Amino acid sequence: MTYEQTLAYLENLSKFGINLGMDRIERLLDLMQHPERRFKSIHVTGTNGKGSTTAMLSAILTASGVKTGMYTSPHLVDYPERMVVNGQEITREEFAQAIDYTSKFVDQMLAEGFEQPTEFEVITAAAFYYFAAAGVEYAVIEVGLGGLLDSTNVIIPEISVITNVTLEHTDRCGSTIADIARHKAGIIKQDVPVVTAATGEALDIIRQTAAAQNTQVYVKGEQFSSEFKGLENGKQLVAVDAGSLGRLETSLNLIGCHQLENSAVAVTTALLLGTKDPRITIQAIKKALDIVRWPGRFEIVTGNPVIIIDGAHNPDGARVLRQNLDQVFPGQAITFALGILRDKDVTGIIHELIRPADSVVTVQPLSYRAATPEEIARVIQARHVEAASSIAGGIDRAKELAGPEGVVCVAGSLYLIGEARQIILYK
Repeated sequence: MTYEQTLAYLENLSKFGINLGMDRIERLLDLMQHPERRFKSIHVTGTNGKGSTTAMLSAILTASGVKTGMYTSPHLVDYPERMVVNGQEITREEFAQAIDYTSKFVDQMLAEGFEQPTEFEVITAAAFYYFAAAGVEYAVIEVGLGGLLDSTNVIIPEISVITNVTLEHTDRCGSTIADIARHKAGIIKQDVPVVTAATGEALDIIRQTAAAQNTQVYVKGEQFSSEFKGLENGKQLVAVDAGSLGRLETSLNLIGCHQLENSAVAVTTALLLGTKDPRITIQAIKKALDIVRWPGRFEIVTGNPVIIIDGAHNPDGARVLRQNLDQVFPGQAITFALGILRDKDVTGIIHELIRPADSVVTVQPLSYRAATPEEIARVIQARHVEAASSIAGGIDRAKELAGPEGVVCVAGSLYLIGEARQIILYK
């Protein structure tokens, strides 16, 4: 396949939507002779922060001299973002080759009478093949949705990471925190340690699952902690204390109070890995965190006005985004370019994010699941609300409303963020 043919192939698969279950991915990988077993892995899930934590862990392993793969989703702009080795995205040609290779085994499955694998299942299998072919030693694998029935849950990792648990994907993972936690805890494997910042009922379920799997749980606030030490040169200074595993103070090239927690989880996971692999040192951890990047998550674009790009897509993420905005721009009204998917908690996101003094321009993310700008606008109570006919037009209008001394925040969905970054940074 060419890259263009690959995109058409994946677009055709996307019509099958999300279809949780393990039978299809297990058969597909069996036919491919299990590439996921040819490298070590770390498995990362959580309601918020799993992408940032995955990026930090990947950066730490790479800085340690370990050939490292990183698998994340969704992409912001282009599919190759999802598969990275030592900080370098897969090329379009390599991505097309990996999908083409995987598609041959999909054809075998269908000939056997198996149900059609989903787009995410095919991309996941292709990522495992690519990492194995590239000879990675470790791959940091981010869960797509939930955990228990996610197609990434075929791996047996060195460590399982559960960043946190709040309500999300209630249409697929259940309507309560307990239901969601059971899905997240589904990545816990026999004798594989777990690192988590979960609390309350979700933590109870994680502990119960870990006990049943005879494994140890490292909990933020118990076995490890973190402390904010200030801001310096556009980075935040953090201290992480992981008890007997180690302690360190470092600069973190990711801004926001939520990254304090994510970095604590990542550092503790890395220190735990370091007990088995001497290449993973405190020096390597500090080097990695000082330069790590994770686009579209409280990403500050300087200018007139200042623009913040953040993929907050659920109420908890919106709450954290608002806390960060209030901390970095205290007392300042914000102008939002806001786009939300219809199957998200639209009212909850707006309640956490928007204040009466703010202004909002609603836009439509690039997804068939997106709510229309008019639907979103009707829910918002703010100083000024209007709907835009395009993402570019909405951003331009938000900049106009904010004025050169103001602050614009583009938020609400990762499906909005990729296009917004292209418009703001490259057009």
